[in-house]
Amino acid sequence: MEANIQKYNLDNPAFYNNRELSWLDFNYRVLEEALDPNNPLLEQLKFLAIHSSNLDEFFMVRVAGLKDQVKMGFNERENKAQLTPTEQLVGIEQKNRENVELQYKRFNELKEQLKSYNIFITQPERLNDTLINQLNEQFNLEILPTLSPLGIDAYRPFPKLNNKMLNLFVDIQLTDGEIKSAIVPVPTLLERIIKLEHEGNKYIVFLEDVILYFIDQLFNGFEVINTYTFRVTRNADLTIHEDGAEDLLIEIERFLKERKSGAAVRLEIDSRHINADVKSLFLMNEIEITEKDIYRVNGPLDLTVLFSLVGQLEDLFPELLYKPYTPQVPQALSDHNIFDLALKKDIFFHHPYESFMPIVDFIREASEDPDTLAIKQTLYRVSSDSPIIEALKNAAENGKQVTVLVELKARFDEENNVQWAKRLEDAGCNVIYGMTFLKTHSKITLVIKKVQGKVTTYVHLGTGNYNDKTAKIYTDMGIITTNPKIGEDAINFFNYLSGYSLKPEYNELIVAPFEIRDFFVELLDQEIQSHKKHGNGLIIAKMNSLTDKKVINKLFEASQCGVKIKLIIRGICCLKPGIKGVSENIDVISIVGRFLEHSRIYYFHHNGDEKMYLSSADMMTRNMIKRVEILFPVLDQEYVKRLMSYLNLQLNDGLKGRIQNSNGIYEYNQSGNKEINSQDMLMKEAMTFTKFEMNNQIKIGKPMTSKRNSMFNRFKKKFKK
Repeated sequence: MEANIQKYNLDNPAFYNNRELSWLDFNYRVLEEALDPNNPLLEQLKFLAIHSSNLDEFFMVRVAGLKDQVKMGFNERENKAQLTPTEQLVGIEQKNRENVELQYKRFNELKEQLKSYNIFITQPERLNDTLINQLNEQFNLEILPTLSPLGIDAYRPFPKLNNKMLNLFVDIQLTDGEIKSAIVPVPTLLERIIKLEHEGNKYIVFLEDVILYFIDQLFNGFEVINTYTFRVTRNADLTIHEDGAEDLLIEIERFLKERKSGAAVRLEIDSRHINADVKSLFLMNEIEITEKDIYRVNGPLDLTVLFSLVGQLEDLFPELLYKPYTPQVPQALSDHNIFDLALKKDIFFHHPYESFMPIVDFIREASEDPDTLAIKQTLYRVSSDSPIIEALKNAAENGKQVTVLVELKARFDEENNVQWAKRLEDAGCNVIYGMTFLKTHSKITLVIKKVQGKVTTYVHLGTGNYNDKTAKIYTDMGIITTNPKIGEDAINFFNYLSGYSLKPEYNELIVAPFEIRDFFVELLDQEIQSHKKHGNGLIIAKMNSLTDKKVINKLFEASQCGVKIKLIIRGICCLKPGIKGVSENIDVISIVGRFLEHSRIYYFHHNGDEKMYLSSADMMTRNMIKRVEILFPVLDQEYVKRLMSYLNLQLNDGLKGRIQNSNGIYEYNQSGNKEINSQDMLMKEAMTFTKFEMNNQIKIGKPMTSKRNSMFNRFKKKFKK
């Protein structure tokens, strides 16, 4: 066996997928959901919007980073698929152009389908005179006063165009025949979707199209000879100068100002208003991009606007959405008091199938309980009106010792987190901002209470953010425990983050940087040795992305030894499965559906001595080396069995699962059960449990008077109705 392992050079680029191209494959799977007729019509539109939102961030960060490398003359090959930055950009352009073309083709198809519901997404020139008159009045009263045409000449230089904002480019001919150009920014505070009604039909036109239709009114006395809508995407991954900052919060605020004017990385043009032979040379030169960076599309720019469109149509056409789903009472909690039950056993949560409210209540009740001594928590991304923030402020105002790590470097949430940090500080919380050169991505809350005169630690550990909004659409897991060893670990973890001390030696928690990757390698080695003795090696891992070469090589080694490896990876996967002699014992499945698969689960069979872990970390180099992450064990065998059932359900998903083949191409899971949509089944399971519990409570007439059971009472009242 050892000789066979040595036979293969694991640096062979044929064994790997490039990180960026693998991400584009993931975004294509998102796009496939917009092509799936089994998804309701408005949900298909949402997936088009998600595809656009994902792509914006990809260009602002990943493409921008590659372009910076090219500009600096960096031409080293990445360590897996062995592509240079230039080769990656070429591959991205080719693959992404195909995706974007398909995206707009689907958008135009869905526009046609909306007509059967008397909804017409159209352009002003296709409206009748009655509606044109309505638009003209609205333009003159509401839109025209907000417009600022910006001429371009020696006295009026080319304007600085903000990232992702819509603009109109206009060529006009002066009376002497000279051609001049101007930019008209589309106002961001006006509603982009304009709705009109006539004879029972609903017409949707976009603000930029209305401005273009009446553009002559902005250039009285001159002939407008060419107009089109365009949008510039800029580099948003600028450097935060942590080491030289006296106050990171001030440095972040400076960084946010700079981000708006980063180098251009993409130019999008709405080609419906421009002749095919019209070149954009002037615009290209001004924003310093090449033809390869231009995307001309057959439709409105920035399809994230479809989120707003769906929001305006959903009340009129609820049948065109997924059936409403309310997160249910957690099975492990039922009608128990969370603090009382945690003293007896660990409590497991699975969101969004089960409600996130018990986690909110856990912190809120701790903030009000006179027996609470301290609350400590890490925050990475929270909602704009977070009840958790309010609970933490309340705790500090009630005299509790409150320490909160607010990660100011959470990409695209920096401004939000700066504001939360200020508010928490004003309320009397001890606020820290993380660690130099590391992002704190771990999800942990520590509540310290006196219970019957004894100081007791309650710890919540999770795979997802403390965000009550995303908890309704992201699949995540968590555990509340009073395990004294984990409590000691939590105390040491927070003291290490907030003060000055050597990195602790933990009892149960495995903490990145570095430790998580080393621990994974150790577990993989143990599984290999166990398989050599017993022949029953099995690894199942669920994560968002797999990129770390050291871990991938160890997975290859385990596969070569015969260990069965099943990977559930939503997004990037740099490993190619099914290659004879290298990865033939590895299966990779990706599930993209109604909810964003976000939980991280790691299982190692170890000849029946099963090891199950949950984590905030993916098997990505950045997570394991450049972030503060936590991997934590599932110690209750009841939950280990429940997680195994869940993993097997996802592996058999024949409706939303896609299998990666040995060429790195994803295809629908033909070997899966065509009756299994794992997310739908988990919703049904959660509702069945709640219905059973409600029936049982009603049957036995069990009193539920405690305010701490308010959530369960709400479900009870809803069920009785």
